[in-house]
Amino acid sequence: MHSPEISLRLFSSSAVLGWLRTLMIAGALGTLAPQVLADEYTEVNRLLNAGQTTEALERADKYIAANPRDPQMRFIKSQVLQKSGKPGEAEAILIRLTQDYPELAEPWNNLAVLYAGKGELSKAREALETAVRQNPDYATALENLGDVQARQASQSYERARKLDAGNTRLAPKIEALRAMLDTSTAPASPKKAPRQNAQ
Repeated sequence: MHSPEISLRLFSSSAVLGWLRTLMIAGALGTLAPQVLADEYTEVNRLLNAGQTTEALERADKYIAANPRDPQMRFIKSQVLQKSGKPGEAEAILIRLTQDYPELAEPWNNLAVLYAGKGELSKAREALETAVRQNPDYATALENLGDVQARQASQSYERARKLDAGNTRLAPKIEALRAMLDTSTAPASPKKAPRQNAQ
């Protein structure tokens, strides 16, 4: 029986995030003017959204070479890499961001999306639980966590049905979860890798 695929929402970098201001205050970005930062982020995002991933990656790399600790551009670069079909490189950047800035929920969320895309639901759940610990009001991570937990429940019920085919309580549970998961896999945004948040 085909199990529905999981679809999670990535956090989009289309807007300069509030945590960027926090990091600037903390000195992580040095003395760069906020407008210069916003212009660079906007341009890389524009290139990304226009499908010009090679140009977006080149511009992001140039910026990161001059500002290696900038978490926002590193975050954007992970999205460029994912859209370029390089999820392993995107994952490496997100892992590094979670190490350098463990207090930021967004990289944890996007890392979870990559894990879920590979079927690594336990790792996805752990990353999402971390995202929610960092920001208990992060609706996208909460939704994604619910989707991962529902997918794990579905897998458990499917396994139980294989072990106990006569258990009539399992079929309605499996069907209810399948219907719910099928609904949650509807495309939510143009960036599709599983689902992105346009907050």
